[in-house]
Amino acid sequence: MWWRSSVSGAAVAISSTLFTTLFAAVAQAPGSFGTYVDPAVLDACPGYVTRKVTTSRGGSEVTIQLGLPAGKKGCAVFGPDVEELTLVATYETDSRLHVKITDSKARRYEVPESVFPRPKGSFTSPKKSDLKFSYTTSPNPFSFTISRASTNEVLFTTAGHSIIFEDQYLRVKTALPQSANIYGLGETTEWFQLDTDNGGNGTVRTLWSRDAFGIPQNSNLYGNHPLYYDHRTSGTHGVLLLNSNGMDIKLNQTSPSDRSLEYNVIGGVLDFYFLAGSDKNPAAVAKQYSDLAGRSVEFPYWSLGFHQCRFGYKNFVDVANVIDGYKNAGIPLETMWTDIDYMQDRLIFTVDPKYFPLDRLREIVSHLHANKQKYIVMTDPAVAYHPDTGYGALDRGLKKDVFLKNQNGSTHLGVVWPGVTAYPDWFHPNTQDWWTGEFKSFYSADTGVDIDGVWIDMNEPASFCEFPCNDPYGAAVEQKLPPARDTLPPSHDAPIFSGSSSNTTVSPRSLDSTHFTHMFSKRQSEATVDPLEGVTDPLLNPPYRIANTAGALSSRTAYTNIVQANNNTQYDTHNLYGSMMSTATRNAMISRRPNRRPLIITRSTFAGAGRHVGKWLGDNLSTWDQYRRSIGGMLNFASIFNIPMVGSDVCGFGDNTTETLCARWAMLGAFNPFYRNHNIDTGISQEFYVWPLTTEAAKAAIDTRYRLLDYLYTAFHSAHVDGSTVLSPLWYQYPKDTTTYPIDLQFFYGPSLLVSPVTEENSTTVKYYLPADTWYSFADLSAVSSKGEWVTQQDVSYTQIPLHIKGGSVVPLRNESAMTTTELRKKPFSIVVAPDAQGKASGVLYVDDGETIDPAQSKTTQVTFTFSGKKLSVGGRFGYDSGFGVGWKTVKIAGVDKQPARVSVDGRAVKGVKYDAKTKVLEVEVAIDRLRAFELVLA
Repeated sequence: MWWRSSVSGAAVAISSTLFTTLFAAVAQAPGSFGTYVDPAVLDACPGYVTRKVTTSRGGSEVTIQLGLPAGKKGCAVFGPDVEELTLVATYETDSRLHVKITDSKARRYEVPESVFPRPKGSFTSPKKSDLKFSYTTSPNPFSFTISRASTNEVLFTTAGHSIIFEDQYLRVKTALPQSANIYGLGETTEWFQLDTDNGGNGTVRTLWSRDAFGIPQNSNLYGNHPLYYDHRTSGTHGVLLLNSNGMDIKLNQTSPSDRSLEYNVIGGVLDFYFLAGSDKNPAAVAKQYSDLAGRSVEFPYWSLGFHQCRFGYKNFVDVANVIDGYKNAGIPLETMWTDIDYMQDRLIFTVDPKYFPLDRLREIVSHLHANKQKYIVMTDPAVAYHPDTGYGALDRGLKKDVFLKNQNGSTHLGVVWPGVTAYPDWFHPNTQDWWTGEFKSFYSADTGVDIDGVWIDMNEPASFCEFPCNDPYGAAVEQKLPPARDTLPPSHDAPIFSGSSSNTTVSPRSLDSTHFTHMFSKRQSEATVDPLEGVTDPLLNPPYRIANTAGALSSRTAYTNIVQANNNTQYDTHNLYGSMMSTATRNAMISRRPNRRPLIITRSTFAGAGRHVGKWLGDNLSTWDQYRRSIGGMLNFASIFNIPMVGSDVCGFGDNTTETLCARWAMLGAFNPFYRNHNIDTGISQEFYVWPLTTEAAKAAIDTRYRLLDYLYTAFHSAHVDGSTVLSPLWYQYPKDTTTYPIDLQFFYGPSLLVSPVTEENSTTVKYYLPADTWYSFADLSAVSSKGEWVTQQDVSYTQIPLHIKGGSVVPLRNESAMTTTELRKKPFSIVVAPDAQGKASGVLYVDDGETIDPAQSKTTQVTFTFSGKKLSVGGRFGYDSGFGVGWKTVKIAGVDKQPARVSVDGRAVKGVKYDAKTKVLEVEVAIDRLRAFELVLA
């Protein structure tokens, strides 16, 4: 186990005056489980002084030995201050500076390389760096500053704020500009731009994974990304604190005139990566973060289709009826999902023999596959602890010794859906082999449930047992887990896929059988008795309490004093659990289907998770407020955290949606990278075919999405190759336009499409902002010139969502939609040219087989489009054979002032030309039956 000092005698050897001040300054924050510390008192701590400075690697690495001031013991506010520290500042690349502060004499926990691989052997000359590291030797205390080399603008500085480094409390504070624009520090349900003022009260972002039904505001949620971007008119930079321990990050906790960002971390080391970004292009910082955290994984083409799920499909007949329901309504359905309902008593790697018998479930999967559709089921981490009952997944896991253990060596038990459960230890050397074996066996294409992707839930890891969970068996009985079925099973031979099923909706479960909703929403902080009273183990009850909404660190999760297989503790690695499960699951799927890209969607993530998986925004509610806030959530993951495959539960998960909300969300959802309708078992049915208006909206939304699917697929490929963003806020493309900074009800979908959804209940009016530029309506390609204006658009029907193409773009799209992505890939392309004010435009298209992991370049097609001087040049590499008939059908050029006298393709005159004088759109039938280079000229 890593060294960890005792926290007893925390205030020894400090002056009586300072002790009295600290005692008065430290308290439990009013109305919160977290600890409040007066910032002024912390700033008055003596901090550290410089003992020795050395440089190496030609000045690209600076090592500073720090110590407590002579005759002083530091603040000792939450334990003895570490006496000697080592700071190493490394210029790793021209745009990345690494500053790491550790205990000089003892080894401490750090995020393992296996979870977040560090760049190797990377150094650059300080003279070439876009960043500059400086430090003080006097006056005391020591501080360091990161500035932009070209302008000397300070980006991050600890000046005036003492660094505090104790065993279970690390504190670093930096000043922020008065007009700070801060983004990131998630996962939260907030507006995209963080409120650094909050009415003078400041904002606290707590990072600690927890089950968070309803994804409430002002609360820590499932994932942990200690990364923020600071955008200024002078440039954009990023800061990552690579630390997986629990932490509070406080913005403007002092006064409205003294804005700051302060880290309060309960362990590990201070491991900072500073990203220079750019003074011109904010998207540069996102690319730099992907250089560090790893490029986002490439997903299969089919994963971009529409997905349907629900918690509460009671049996295999229900699932088949929903598939039929979409077919009968004429709504494309790419992937059918099944929640934990399919399991026997909620045990993973099982099916219920009466409600979801294996042969009937395999029949459903075969039907889907025959119709070029896909199937996904839930796989949770918690394994029912039923030893000596023949439960194979548990028995094989116990034999391989893969579960988390208590300090006495016994299996650690929690309570989840199947009742008493054990949790896999993802650090154990046998766990991957066990997990892969269960996947290969249960999800066997020949004998099991032949899934196409994986959905991971409850991987914080979640438990329904309140801390202290002294009697998990009693808790499971009290909570009636696993819950009993509330309907009779269908006949094993019940007919399905008749093609004319009328029972295509599912009634909600009774509230008696679905008792768990209140458990999700209950907060530990509301308890009348402190659950940590009398608990002396500092791993369970650290001296500084982060503002975990669930209460104690171990509340409704695995205990934080568990020692894992590699001697790390859950206290340190808790926030990594979901990401580690995700990685193991991807490995298992690739082992099961070698060289085929899997779709894996997870709930809990840590920095770098985008290298392996996608993310859905968790158990949201069917409210207009959460519909609006879902946009900011997507922007966080797609444009800040480098996890572009992201989306919310369309129409909402908890509570009951309405026809109009579901219709609007169907439209917005079509511009989620991950597009899935999903809701709770106690709610009404909300499949898109339930209401006429929603059906009409969904058909229109999916039609647009599918025609643009290759444009989206190309954006994902660019993200995988160079870190480009799939979604982005307006200020990424208009960094000097201050009006764009707080906007998060609009966003860019790929590089060229501006999405401006209706966001008010039962409204057909939307007010959106068009930055100064040339724009084109996606609907008819009519031009809109803006000087930077707010536009009010009325009569926006429930089958519409305002879309604009940014001038200067060439957008490739399929000529028509289809019922599946397999059929879609057989459709030819149209090319839309939207010139800028100078009459120029460009774009790209990437095509491959849609499923091979890292295909050879010779097997891919990479097209470039360039329009200038009334000439469209289409070129590139055409290695992937899309098939006969999958070529270029039409070219539409917007902003053409008059009909040209002649249009030629590769020097030959074209007769199929249409010109709309009202919209100034020229449409040319090029009729090229394969993807190849060509040139179109207007004369």
